[in-house]
Amino acid sequence: MARAALTFDDVLAMCEALPGIEEGMSYGTRAIKVKGKLIVRLKEDGETIVLKTSFVVRDILMHEQPAVFFVTDHYLDWPMVLVRLKSVKKKQLAELVESAWRENAPPRLVREFDGRA
Repeated sequence: MARAALTFDDVLAMCEALPGIEEGMSYGTRAIKVKGKLIVRLKEDGETIVLKTSFVVRDILMHEQPAVFFVTDHYLDWPMVLVRLKSVKKKQLAELVESAWRENAPPRLVREFDGRA
């Protein structure tokens, strides 16, 4: 039985517990930011997201799962990876979204999040 593709609403739900999250727009599509810094946005096709990550992590993801993670020429010089929502596993995406949040959130928010009960 095939699993349903994730949606941008699923990605937004992954962010609910992360402090400082803001939903907005970026390049005309829905986006999620932390204190004004983009961490993920929906691509114009509605089936792919742009996720902030390091170049090293991006290269590993694309090498290990090329059917899920990729880049276009536009993103070659940006620390972003494209993610096919129909192919990515929910747990893996949640971990990557939290990592993007941690890398872009102010240190105070990360400390507060890590110290929560």
